[in-house]
Amino acid sequence: MSTTAQVRKEYLLENNWKFTRGDIKHDGAVRINDKSWETVSVPHDWAIKGPFSGNNDVQDVQIVQNGETGKSLKSGRTGGLPFVGIGWYSRKLNEASFKPGQRAVLLFDGAMSYPTVYINGQEAGHWAYGYNSFSIDITSFIKPGLNNTLAVRLENLPEASRWYPGAGLYRNVHLIVTDDIHVPVWGSYITTPVVNKEFARVTLKTKVEGGSEGVTPLRLVTEIKDAKGNKVSFANSSLSVTDGDQFEQQLIVNKPVLWSPESPNLYTAVSKLYAGDVLKDEYSTTFGIRTIKFEPGKGFSLNGTYRKFKGVCNHHDLGPLGAAINVAALKRQLTLLKDMGCDAIRTSHNMPAPELVKLCDEMGFMLMVESFDEWKSPKVKNGYSHLFDEWAEKDMVNMVQRDRNNPSVVMWSIGNEVPDQGAVNGNKLVTLLQDICHREDPTRPVTMGMDRIDNALNNNFASAVDIPGFNYKPARYEEANRRLPQGFILGTETASTVSSRGVYKFPVQFFKNKVYGDNQSSSYDFESCTWSQIPDDEFVKQDDMQYVIGEFVWTGFDYLGEPTPYDEKWPSHSSYFGILDLAGMPKDRYYLYRSKWNTDKPTLHILPHWTFPGREGQVTPVFAYTNYPSAELFVNGKSMGRQLKNNSSSTSRYRLMWNDVKYEAGTIKVVAYDQSGKAIAEEVVHTAGKPDHLVLEADKKELIADGKDLSYVTVKVVDKDGNLCPDASNELSFKVSGAGKFKVTANGDASSLELFHLPHMKTFQGMLVATVQAGTAPGKITLNVSGKGLKTGVVQVDVK
Repeated sequence: MSTTAQVRKEYLLENNWKFTRGDIKHDGAVRINDKSWETVSVPHDWAIKGPFSGNNDVQDVQIVQNGETGKSLKSGRTGGLPFVGIGWYSRKLNEASFKPGQRAVLLFDGAMSYPTVYINGQEAGHWAYGYNSFSIDITSFIKPGLNNTLAVRLENLPEASRWYPGAGLYRNVHLIVTDDIHVPVWGSYITTPVVNKEFARVTLKTKVEGGSEGVTPLRLVTEIKDAKGNKVSFANSSLSVTDGDQFEQQLIVNKPVLWSPESPNLYTAVSKLYAGDVLKDEYSTTFGIRTIKFEPGKGFSLNGTYRKFKGVCNHHDLGPLGAAINVAALKRQLTLLKDMGCDAIRTSHNMPAPELVKLCDEMGFMLMVESFDEWKSPKVKNGYSHLFDEWAEKDMVNMVQRDRNNPSVVMWSIGNEVPDQGAVNGNKLVTLLQDICHREDPTRPVTMGMDRIDNALNNNFASAVDIPGFNYKPARYEEANRRLPQGFILGTETASTVSSRGVYKFPVQFFKNKVYGDNQSSSYDFESCTWSQIPDDEFVKQDDMQYVIGEFVWTGFDYLGEPTPYDEKWPSHSSYFGILDLAGMPKDRYYLYRSKWNTDKPTLHILPHWTFPGREGQVTPVFAYTNYPSAELFVNGKSMGRQLKNNSSSTSRYRLMWNDVKYEAGTIKVVAYDQSGKAIAEEVVHTAGKPDHLVLEADKKELIADGKDLSYVTVKVVDKDGNLCPDASNELSFKVSGAGKFKVTANGDASSLELFHLPHMKTFQGMLVATVQAGTAPGKITLNVSGKGLKTGVVQVDVK
């Protein structure tokens, strides 16, 4: 948001926090005695260390949007972690020595939830919604010098969420100290009303606070710099009486380099605020130059090129890290999605961390930034419906003002599957929220995820929103487009296929809400929910209907909570919907999407594994996910025939399937052919022998010595020849030495109650991921992984 200048200081309040669970009695003046409290760093999720329990936030509910006809106990709906309750944080504000004439503001990127902020024992402000960013001016509560104390009270209510929300100061907290005359939080707004090959016109509106009649006239000097730091435009403006408290500057950038997912080019506007010749503030705004259009019958275009969103929905947790934000973890997620060919993310169902938005700007992802999962009509007992009347506009304004300069943001979403679709005058709420978005940012359209399609179509609900978005309704896209005036349809939430990485169930059939005794789902990708589909059913509509402008798959990654179809069957505590599992390891489905979405790289992936002792002679289908048109399967050297993608069914259009193969131990090989019939690639899978040793592969071999950077180490149990042992469940132990520490581990098993922060865990289907964290000094990190009867694995990571 801002850069450090002589008169503006921004401090990231990460360390030296004290934390305790439970409430503090007070009479309005809070007296903190935190000597016995736990010392923590922020971001911090107080619940992620568990333990898991089916009694944590157990909900006796009927999930209407899932078609349930009565109540039932949902033991893992919110992840089975102990997030409900009250927590307090405290620290000294020793970063700055406060002086008269300065302003001090605290900016919270998110605090879960109902945060109340105290300075020197006095309440300075509060917020309600745990997902939103908010700022509090604490100037009047600050004492001169260094002797100031910050305390934050947070409270999580039971039955307030449909997934794991996290707990505590799970996003960053900033202290911003400025001159009394300054640019406020989110005080700049950049638009590019004219963009062509020759030039782009940039309009920059900058608010000023602290100026008043009689003071020295104010002046704003702005330079726009390109990605290399070269100055490409300049403006020098004075604030006239008629301007009020806002500068408006018009700048020209010649030969602009446009932002897109393929080329995420960024510019920076650096503004210096002067009173006379005295520098009062310096404020930087990163932005991109690009055009977006949504046109009837034609669809969506970016920079004049028509394209369809290849997107995923993601919840905010980072698997074993919980909700505590970490840039390295986010970057790993985006890197995996990028390789899959994904180009868009829906921040379901809440405002994202600013770090995610920034990374999407830099790495090239289009964002649908979403606000709410509830409006006035409740889904859960203590959800947002209690806050809507008082807080909805405040929350929308903060959401839009924070992220409206980011080029990655291409649309706002005002809600998800809200029951108000069926309420009298529900469409008026659409207009209310959409008008707030348009008022704060006229440059982007508004959408929302609608699941009650009959209500949405019949009561002018869907017709009121800029972009009609439907969840799990590919069979009715044609009808919706015929009845609606917009001329395009968006799949705001699609597929919801369920699978467990490396698990295969027989016989291979299409199932809805299928449950098994081991609390797993099959990775043949034929299983979904009563209200959802397999990927191929959505692919057909995306490919065949020009007015369908893309999809956002539920979900990119597995997440904590909502373990459908096992939400009534503990110990399942995390989802099965992810294309990647909770540890961030790709499921087979990853390669199905990659074969369709990543047109720049070849994909050839075989499933299942080929180690099924006891299945000899039984039908064991083999699938290939590939972007080649045909392939031939060999079992122990014998051809099982050549398959060609065709339009006889949705699955045969996107998968190559040998449905009648009988299992025999040995080797399966798939040879892929290009359009001319030339053999161009092959993939081989061998039957595994006994577990022999461990193979370690780090996603990064070099870390930054910032105390936060992470390396994710995938650990595989393999036989003597290096073949994955797909049924191995060995317990492994982790020992880290050198310039870092062990952080967490995860294996992707939604039914495992093993704790992520402990340095031991069983493998799931022969694999897990161990995460090491850099320290603050250069050196080497050595990770040793051991297991009974296995040769130890070792990997080293440099810290610089």
